[in-house]
Parts: sequence; C-alpha cells; structure tokens
Amino acid sequence: MPRPLVGEARETTKEFDRETFWRRLREAAMAVSRAATTLTEVFSRLPLPSPQETQKFSEQAHAAIKAIIAVYYSLPKDQGITLRKLVRSATLDIVDGMAQLVEVLYITPTQSPENLISYNSVWEACQQVPRIPRDNKAAALSVLTKSVDLVKDAHEEMEQAVEECDPYYGLLSDIEEDNSDNHGDEEDILGYPSNRDSYWSEEDQELIIPCLALVRASKACLKKIRLSVAENGKKDQVAQLDDIVDISDEISPSVDDLVLSIYPPVCHLTVRINCAKLVSVLKKALEITKASHVTPQPEDSWIPLLINAVDHCMNRIKELTQHEVES
Repeated sequence: MPRPLVGEARETTKEFDRETFWRRLREAAMAVSRAATTLTEVFSRLPLPSPQETQKFSEQAHAAIKAIIAVYYSLPKDQGITLRKLVRSATLDIVDGMAQLVEVLYITPTQSPENLISYNSVWEACQQVPRIPRDNKAAALSVLTKSVDLVKDAHEEMEQAVEECDPYYGLLSDIEEDNSDNHGDEEDILGYPSNRDSYWSEEDQELIIPCLALVRASKACLKKIRLSVAENGKKDQVAQLDDIVDISDEISPSVDDLVLSIYPPVCHLTVRINCAKLVSVLKKALEITKASHVTPQPEDSWIPLLINAVDHCMNRIKELTQHEVES
C-alpha cells in the first residue's frame, strides 16, 4: 500500500476550492469503505475467488487507496500545517487499516473473527473523515483541546497521588486485586514497591508542592491559549495559528516528563531539569501567543500573570534543589 508523505503537496495553478476538496475526500473515504466491504465479503466465505477475481478485487482496493492519498496531496500548505496534519493522520489511519485487513484476509481462515475486527477498523477510520475540522482555526482548536485534556489528566493523577500521600495511588490497589489469589511474597509481584525507595521522603513531598503548582499553571496556560484562539483567532492567519499549536503541542510531553520524574526514588536534580524544560516551553508558548493576532491587547492580557506564576514556581524549585546543584 502507498503511504502519504509528510509535507508533500501537489503544486497547482488552480485556486483551491474548499468545498470541492472536502466532497472529494468524503467520496474517496466511502470508496475505500466499499472496497473493504467487498474484500471482506468475498474472502470470508468459500469458495474463495479465483486468481483473476482476486487480482480484480485487489486492484480496486489499491485504486481506492491511491485515490484518497491523491486527494490529501491536493490540500495546499497555505491552508494550514495543522489542518494538513489532521487530514494526513486520518488518511494514514485508512491506509494502515486497509493494509492490515488485506494481510489478515490473506493469512487467516475464512470467517475468522479477525476479519471482522480488521474490517471494522477500516470502516471506523473512513467514518472519521466527515468529522475532520474544515479549516486551520478549527484544527488548531481541536489539537489544543486534546493537549488541555492530556495535561488535565496528568494534573489530576499527580494531585490525587499527593492527596493520598501515595506515589502509586491506584496502581497498588489494581496490583493487589489482580493478585488476590497469589499467596506469595509481595516482592514477587512485578512492579510492587518493596522498600522505602518506593515512597516519598519529607524533602520529596516539599519539592512536589511547587511541581504540582507548575503543572497546574501549565493547564491554565493551555486553557487560556485555547480560549484566545477560540475568541480571537482568524481563519486566514494560518501561519500564526500553526506556530501557536506547534509550541503548545510541546507542553503535554514536558508535563509528562516532570510527572514521571517525581515518582520515587526521586532525583531532585532530574526534577529541577524537567521543571526548567517545562518552564522554557511555557514561556515560549505565552510569548508566541502574546505576539500573535489572538492577543489584541498584549499589555493588558493575562499573559504576564501566568509568566509570573511560572517564575514563582521555578524559583521555589530552585531553592529546594540548590543543594543538589552544589553537591
């Protein structure tokens, strides 16, 4: 199966017609879905198709895949990189799903449950096409919303663990439940904490407080950036929207790195480094947002307040980890 490449776009002198593009993409997805249905039906029962019929069905599936990739390539970069990434991701889901279906039909017996599972993957991927955002602003909001949700989940997990004074909150109860019939030693259970290094010291707990505040500030930054894009973002300012999304997309992975580093045994220097990386990403995201059209009055905005909050957290973290730097 061919695969769409990153950044590829067909050069054309024709003016881009958005409605025509989305109609063609929907039609191409429907054609792939029909090809998947045909393949599943004819190769899931006996007698199997003849070699000539097999070639015909395979060529139809291949043509459908090439057609939807061609539609993706017709989306110009000036419509927004964020939008193109979402369209490419949806296209890849369809291509990969069809490739998996063909492989399963080739190696598994007729009427295998795997046939239906693989077919459903293709069908669901095709059904997602009409749900793709139609312009770069909508695409940006979609990506930012996902980032907000990821950081929110990380913050809630961290907050719950702190409240319970249990770094493995939720994990141990699952392990104990899964191994309720195991009468062996706890040390034999993979992942079960078996020494004091599996718990927070008083110094760890003191350091976690500003770390939690920094994660909370990260969530607030993303929510405010998303709100600014929603209220003030302009569809024709694709480059600025792409810049905001690109830097904001780095916040969630940076939060994850920080959250992972506070699990015991805690290395305070590693926590400090991860906090500094997160602060750098947050400040860059806020500065890019401040300089863009989504912040019409940057001098009166919420951005300086969040920068001050982030700096306050980082300064406290530096104080609590200074001995690690000097040792």
